[in-house]
Amino acid sequence: MKILVLRFSSIGDIVLTTPVVRGLKQQVPGAEVHYATKPAFRGILAANPYVDKVHCLTGTLAELVAELRAEQFDFVVDLHHNLRTTLLKARLGVKSRSFDKLNWRKWLLVNLKMDTLPRVHIVERYLAAAAPLGVRPDGQGLDYFIPPADEVDIRVALPPAFQRGYVAFAIGAQHATKRLPVERIIELCGLLRRPVLLLGGPTDETTGHVVELAFDQGAAVSPPAPARIPDSPYYFPAPAAPAPATIIYNACGKFSLNQSASLVRQASLVVSHDTGLMHIAAAFHKEIISVWGNTVPEFGMYPYRTSFRVLEVRGLDCRPCSKIGYEQCPKGHFRCMRDIRFDLDLPAGV
Repeated sequence: MKILVLRFSSIGDIVLTTPVVRGLKQQVPGAEVHYATKPAFRGILAANPYVDKVHCLTGTLAELVAELRAEQFDFVVDLHHNLRTTLLKARLGVKSRSFDKLNWRKWLLVNLKMDTLPRVHIVERYLAAAAPLGVRPDGQGLDYFIPPADEVDIRVALPPAFQRGYVAFAIGAQHATKRLPVERIIELCGLLRRPVLLLGGPTDETTGHVVELAFDQGAAVSPPAPARIPDSPYYFPAPAAPAPATIIYNACGKFSLNQSASLVRQASLVVSHDTGLMHIAAAFHKEIISVWGNTVPEFGMYPYRTSFRVLEVRGLDCRPCSKIGYEQCPKGHFRCMRDIRFDLDLPAGV
């Protein structure tokens, strides 16, 4: 049976579909599994042994439809369920099943603060779309496969202090309201009292540099000066002096996604906002400190089948303000991130 899985974006969402791909390959006799996505996300799937072929939306939708028609699929599992995938399925004209996005229930929670969402992880809703083919949850969690060429040797890539263990802190997120302000990242890093490896893309490099400066030599014996992002008029209040054991290495922009995944896999603990690296960490069954701002775990995208703790401000009458995020707090106070209490209580060995 030839099966097509549809999910065009993004990093975390694609990682969350991996139990479906594995289930299709392992539980459907003779299944040939193809996956259609955007070119930027091909690397997430390229090493996945349960995916036989990846198709990318490199041109128009009509061009992709022509490519997919030639494959003569028997069934389409739509794990994106938007206008584009609806048009694609109509033009392919084969049997299909879409996952339930729960858009109206999310709208009620965001706009009227009426929580009618089922306490079901999005992975379970993804799996329900493959249920007509006999796919059932296997209890194995998420998958992330790193090509051997992208495995990072920390003995070469990281400073000596990090080679004995470190906390990986994914400081990025697509939207600003899903990211801690830089002074709060500094505060949280100080409380970790361990070597902290900052992970993120090139756009996070400046923030990582500010955090790194707060923990440079001398920061352990005197409070750091107020931080300033270069070319920005905004100054942040000086944080309390960090604990001497906190060491920062800013790796933002230095490693590819697969290399960052390798560094996450080798971490003793992962701290992350609601973003793709959080789900990659879950795929490696890491212990996760999950930080939530304008979005909420009730949307069903918390770390899947791994140990985690949530840091959030519960009870705010403006939260959640979006199911995705904004470039700035709509209310201006950003209390969902600024008021989080960092109650970590970390075990000594982590």
